[in-house]
Amino acid sequence: MVAISYDSTEILKAFAGKREITFPLLSDEESRVIDAYMIRNKEAGSRIEGVPHPGTILIDQKGIIRAKLGHEGYRKRHEPEELIKAAKALE
Repeated sequence: MVAISYDSTEILKAFAGKREITFPLLSDEESRVIDAYMIRNKEAGSRIEGVPHPGTILIDQKGIIRAKLGHEGYRKRHEPEELIKAAKALE
């Protein structure tokens, strides 16, 4: 499991330390990966334009997207049990 953000590595390091996050947080400052997976918010003129839609993407070993999971809004995150269930459903 990894997380990807357009934030700098310095910001991500501070965030991970503050939140005690132990999995890798990857910096995508130019949003290349964000755009490749088509998760950038493109609501022109919106205060969230350019911000990636939050969610979870399940990718297989070949790099193929097998599932996209999301919630309305940005505060709610998937529980580990939900992610395990979604991954098992792909088998």
